[in-house]
Amino acid sequence: MAASENPRPAALVTGASGGIGLELARLFARDGHDLILVARGQDRLAAIAQELEEEHGVQAGVLAADLADPATPAAIHDELEREGVAIDALVNNAGFGLCGGFAELDERAQMEMLQVNVIALTQLTRLFLPAMLERGAGGILNVASTAAFQPGPFMAVYYASKAYVLSFSEALWSELEGTGVSVTALCPGPTATGFQSRAGIEKSRLVRSLRPMDAAGVAREGYKAFRGGRRVALPGFMNRLLAGAVGLVPGGLVLRAVRSLNSQAPE
Repeated sequence: MAASENPRPAALVTGASGGIGLELARLFARDGHDLILVARGQDRLAAIAQELEEEHGVQAGVLAADLADPATPAAIHDELEREGVAIDALVNNAGFGLCGGFAELDERAQMEMLQVNVIALTQLTRLFLPAMLERGAGGILNVASTAAFQPGPFMAVYYASKAYVLSFSEALWSELEGTGVSVTALCPGPTATGFQSRAGIEKSRLVRSLRPMDAAGVAREGYKAFRGGRRVALPGFMNRLLAGAVGLVPGGLVLRAVRSLNSQAPE
């Protein structure tokens, strides 16, 4: 990819090939950000980059990379540093889930989920944050989930990974007060993306009982919160209601409810 020579701010968006990540990339492009799009599929990213450049007059670079590879975050940072690209907004959107009993799910797949959802997000934040602090401006948008607010039987590692993202983001938001750099955690509930299919939860009671939000609407709420420097964005009235209710309900009841929701619904 070529470095931008324009003075426009630049946003790095992981998981940009679809869903919430793609919609966030569109919002940044609409507001005049050059883009660095990261996902695994080169052809898909290239088509998105061309679309955004033509529609919004920005420059969009593509980095086809797999964040399940522990070497990827540093490689992304080093490539952009060589190209002289300064990142003003880091969007850690890449992530995936797996549904099933912890002891039965593939061990390697679960470790890769932690690598993408937790380690890569943390490392990218650590790599790009110092330059933002030096400039006294910038922001980080970490995509967590309503799963962050309670444990998740049959998706134990995924729920725990999102709890980490929320806790990490809120702590950084406090650390960075007064620096000109902000951190926002976006916590969507069920959203119409490819997530459910990859996680294997398309037949779960959770997906069948709750009407998913559209990715564009979730992205708009997250982007607005990010622009406003808010600590947490929780799109959707019902999602806010359920997240707030968790602390008011005995833990055992919460676990039974989530276990039921993550179970397969009868045909």
